[in-house]
Amino acid sequence: MVAVKAIISAGMPGSGKEEFLMALRPLGLPHVRMGDVVREEKAAKGSSAATGDFAQAEREAYGDGVWALRTLDRMGEGPVLIDGCRSHAEVEAFRSALGDGLCVIALHSDPATRYQRLRSRGREDAPADMEEFRRRDEREMEWGLARVIALADVMVVNDSSLEEFHRRCLAAARRVMGR
Repeated sequence: MVAVKAIISAGMPGSGKEEFLMALRPLGLPHVRMGDVVREEKAAKGSSAATGDFAQAEREAYGDGVWALRTLDRMGEGPVLIDGCRSHAEVEAFRSALGDGLCVIALHSDPATRYQRLRSRGREDAPADMEEFRRRDEREMEWGLARVIALADVMVVNDSSLEEFHRRCLAAARRVMGR
């Protein structure tokens, strides 16, 4: 078995990526949130663009794998959790750097549940209505997130209680790490 250097979580908005990180706390792994990398870069450049628009502009300027490359710069020694991969180009950038020590875990929830979660979080990027939610999903899929999810090494379905989801996440991570 190849030693896991990184576990990447991928999922549509509201699928449970933050809860995935919480579930894996008992493993004591460091983590990097790709969204934090985007927000930090946006602040450093003084951009007033919406975060998603800024992320897309950077992809257009520097290539589709730019956020993976910037995330790699923030990683310590593995194994590490990487939260929020959004494109196949990002997976390939990670794979190029990490080789076979990469495992992608996709998180899945149905759209109605994800919409309710996003609305209840109270964050500024919460969709105002179902139409905005669908547009956001479309944008994420245009980046290639659907392909990342479809080709993931492991799928964890988030369709039950929070405790059960945490149990499923931890079991999946332990399985891929051989623990």
